Amino acid sequence: MTLGNRVRDQLGRITSHTPADTSVFVAPASTVPGARVGYDLDGRVPAGDPSTAWDRRRAEYKLVSPLNTKKMTVVVVGTGLAGSGAAAALGELGYDVHAFTYHDAARRAHSVAAQGGINSARAKKVDGDSLQRFVTDTVKGGDFRAREADAFRLGAQSVRVIDHMNAIGAPFAREYGGTLATRSFGGVQVSRTYYTRGQTGQQLQVAGAQALQRQVARGTVKLHTRTEMLDLIVDAGVCRGVVVRDLVSGQVWAQPAHAVILASGGYGSVYFHSTLAMNCNASASWRACRHGAFLANPSFVQFHPTALPISSHWQSKTILMSESLRNDGRIWVPRTPGDSRPAGKIPDKDRDYYLERKYPAFGNLAPRDISSRAAKEQIDSGHGVGPLSNSVYLDFSDALHSLGREAIAQRYGNLFEMYERATGEDPYVVPMRIAPGAHFTMGGLWSDFNQMTALPGLFVGGEVGWAYHGANRLGANSLLSACVDGWFTLPFSLPNYLNPLLGQPLPGAGDACVRDAVARVERRTAALLGVGGSQAASKFHRRLGEIMYRGCGVERSAASLTQAIADIADLRAEFWDDLSVPGSGAQLNQGLERAGRVADFLELAELMCVDALDRQESCGAHFRTEYQDSGEARRDDAHWAFVSAWEVDGAPQGVADHALSFVRHAEPLHFEAVQLATRSYK
Repeated sequence: MTLGNRVRDQLGRITSHTPADTSVFVAPASTVPGARVGYDLDGRVPAGDPSTAWDRRRAEYKLVSPLNTKKMTVVVVGTGLAGSGAAAALGELGYDVHAFTYHDAARRAHSVAAQGGINSARAKKVDGDSLQRFVTDTVKGGDFRAREADAFRLGAQSVRVIDHMNAIGAPFAREYGGTLATRSFGGVQVSRTYYTRGQTGQQLQVAGAQALQRQVARGTVKLHTRTEMLDLIVDAGVCRGVVVRDLVSGQVWAQPAHAVILASGGYGSVYFHSTLAMNCNASASWRACRHGAFLANPSFVQFHPTALPISSHWQSKTILMSESLRNDGRIWVPRTPGDSRPAGKIPDKDRDYYLERKYPAFGNLAPRDISSRAAKEQIDSGHGVGPLSNSVYLDFSDALHSLGREAIAQRYGNLFEMYERATGEDPYVVPMRIAPGAHFTMGGLWSDFNQMTALPGLFVGGEVGWAYHGANRLGANSLLSACVDGWFTLPFSLPNYLNPLLGQPLPGAGDACVRDAVARVERRTAALLGVGGSQAASKFHRRLGEIMYRGCGVERSAASLTQAIADIADLRAEFWDDLSVPGSGAQLNQGLERAGRVADFLELAELMCVDALDRQESCGAHFRTEYQDSGEARRDDAHWAFVSAWEVDGAPQGVADHALSFVRHAEPLHFEAVQLATRSYK
């Protein structure tokens, strides 16, 4: 039996359930020029009660014997919480794991930047929390644009995540009696967020990286640092490994595998000014997309309401301030537009605590999409504060008065210190200034319930995937979803895929699929180096960010998106006509690294705008100004209650006029435990 047939046979055996009845579902036609409608997708969720779907699926998975795991090679791209967890867990099981990161150490992955906490439905407090409430909050928070069964898996496994991360060394905050402490986050009315002051991501990442290094020491994981994935090895429509580049020497080489896990993060840095690190990119996921994996809901981008405002055109990025600050900080603007008095000189009667006014049930802990739109509304109407009038206040004066400086310092001390270092202002004395900034991408590579993409053999974990969050992620669910995928989903679903591949040899260096993949990388590198223009890639990236904020930002419209698509096409043509990349590919060359990433951004950005223009509704962070009710998102469940999973085709990069074509496939969404309803946080 050929490899392709063995994979298809295996897929058939794990989908023995009755597929969801999609006979009444008809995807709407696309009104975007050049975009076509494809076919309906089966998410392979077991039929029946969504709350038990994961337990039932896990029970039917095929296994790989401990005697055979060492015969199976798995590649993991990325060493953040999802990647380090998957690599460590699979290494513990005895698989031959190759983990790749472009950082100089696994612990440098961007998971370290998360601050506020990690959710769990442990329900240890007498505040009404439960698994059902967790699922309701997650599905509602995502505005009913995610799988219900995924949310149940996320909540059920969240209990194991906290216990596991605590056991491997994460120093969670504790109450006086020794129990783990919790606090609230946006979009919920209970206290389910576990935290380590304002550096939760860092501490979880350190714990995960230590677990990964233990497997490196055991010899089950080979860790490749300063190495970037540039392409996939694909044989007969099946993913068989990766092609990577050593960022120090420039050497390009292939690593075959029986399966590949992408855990390379999201694509929020397409906006240039984002809360992500400067090296964060979308190249791994975009390479997968160009090989037949689908990109789901790419326009679903979260703008964090508590980022620091841009203070200069030449600023390289924004800085995240944890959502946890909204537990004690109050957000306000002057009631009178253009009021330039210092914050301390504006009396309470002249302040508008607009979130408390508009959403009294949740107040300053309204969900991120709603809070960001409300902040933009205040800024655009002339109520913005700061030197550029582009921010709102986050004020701790009331909390400092009632709780005292010591209590606030215990909760947020490192965040206050970070703010002062970045701005030169002391938040113990004057209010913080915050503004919405590109942050997290709910969209990502489409995958089924087993975390496998439309490209067999390619799996996803963490933010690179689309699962769990719908059109808006609740705060503190990001670290959770990465841990659930890495530690408690992929180690179960991957062996099921590998089971029928036992004895299947890996492709060799001389096989056509490997030679073709390496040749693609070399041709693309030569194309980037050969443009011979005058502008660095960073200049194109900055201009792309301006187009995206203007056309596909916190708000978007048919007019802004149509203009953005045209502007992106023009910018991409200019990029391939006037790009300057000094040096060669046979050495350390950061200009070449950035050029490749920006080339991918210039294609991804077009698809993001196409998806936003195609989806004729507002939901969560996708806010089309044409579809609203007095500033609130207006969903259209009759026509758009499905996942848009885009297939991309077109000529390779560097080819003259390499126009892209897009096909929108659809996975219908069904809700049983949480009934469809209009969100209300008032």
